[in-house]
Amino acid sequence: MSRGAARRQTAAMASSHPPRVYFVEDSPLVLERLERMAALAGAQCVGHAAGADEAVRGILAAHPDLVFLDLNLAQGTGIDVLRAMCLEAPLIDIYMLSNFAEPAYRQLAERFGARGFFDKTTEIGRVVDLITARATAPH
Repeated sequence: MSRGAARRQTAAMASSHPPRVYFVEDSPLVLERLERMAALAGAQCVGHAAGADEAVRGILAAHPDLVFLDLNLAQGTGIDVLRAMCLEAPLIDIYMLSNFAEPAYRQLAERFGARGFFDKTTEIGRVVDLITARATAPH
């Protein structure tokens, strides 16, 4: 690696910050697991919510880099949150997590701006992959 390339890489690493992550999940056990995974991946958890209205307020206040959003919530749905974020904060990267990963739900989430849709049962490890990719991306 040339000196210039090494300097640019070092500068990019120095200017990077831990990804700021917000979770919308109504299961305390799943939330705890997600928060542990995020911490191990180097993220800073900036908030969490169990319902749609609380999530919208919290996301707008916290300005996270990434949001991981459950489809079924204690109050409202993840689609309600996506609709609001599509209008209020379209640049936030939002990923849907659900045990209901049927194509119709995936398409609906995509239509309202989700960057991805993952099955909690088989693809929950993608949370770590996304956080790690965000942490190492140049800013």
